[in-house]
Amino acid sequence: MMFLYWISLKTIWIKEIKRFSRIWMQTLLPPIITMSLYFIIFGNLMGSRIGNMGGVDYMHFIVPGLIMMSLITNSYSNVCSSFFCSKFQKNIEELLIAPVPTHVIIIGFVGGGVVRGILVGLLVTIVSLCFIPLQVYSWTIVIITLFLTAVVFSLAGLLNAIFAKTFDDISIIPTFFLTPLTYFGGVFYTISLLPEFWQSISKLNPLVYMINGFRYGFLGISDISILGTLGVLIILLIVFYLLNWYLIKQGCGLRS
Repeated sequence: MMFLYWISLKTIWIKEIKRFSRIWMQTLLPPIITMSLYFIIFGNLMGSRIGNMGGVDYMHFIVPGLIMMSLITNSYSNVCSSFFCSKFQKNIEELLIAPVPTHVIIIGFVGGGVVRGILVGLLVTIVSLCFIPLQVYSWTIVIITLFLTAVVFSLAGLLNAIFAKTFDDISIIPTFFLTPLTYFGGVFYTISLLPEFWQSISKLNPLVYMINGFRYGFLGISDISILGTLGVLIILLIVFYLLNWYLIKQGCGLRS
């Protein structure tokens, strides 16, 4: 039985990877171009005027945040669009009636989002090497933060897809919530520069923890403790997974 479940999981996972790799000019190339522009405009042009941020060169400071921003966006959008298309085309009903456990469905779709997110993150990292040398303070923190963040936002994308009823619904969360939270997540600045009140408000933004945790892995500096980062990631992962499991198990938004 476990072998059959593994075949199901591998099939979903491979299907998800092939889906975004076939249209790589739409899924992998745009974030590389966008991040390259960020490196040129914010890093080279503005960075030379800003100087240091948090005690390090500004270009070195923003690179971890830009990598994390690309990973978050692509992990989220991959699962959200893929699962919604399966739901819209009624393909998801075949999985629901098949003898496939709910957690296999979740892990399969999330696995595809994690692969795309990490792949884009690696490509953006390679692009950053054209501007700065690679500097890593702790590979362990980098890998753990990278993986957990990709899983969390893949699960968040799945949650969005379950509730979405039209194609417009899958763009509402990224446009009005995810993008603003990313820009206010400390990608381009350290929250220690903010007044105390706004520092407290910023700490309600979960992306602050992820970006700072990832930056700690690269530079060894952070506005948030690494334990706080890991705690937020683990809590969000558990909550999002359980919500997705319950909704798919009950067929909420999936059965017409």
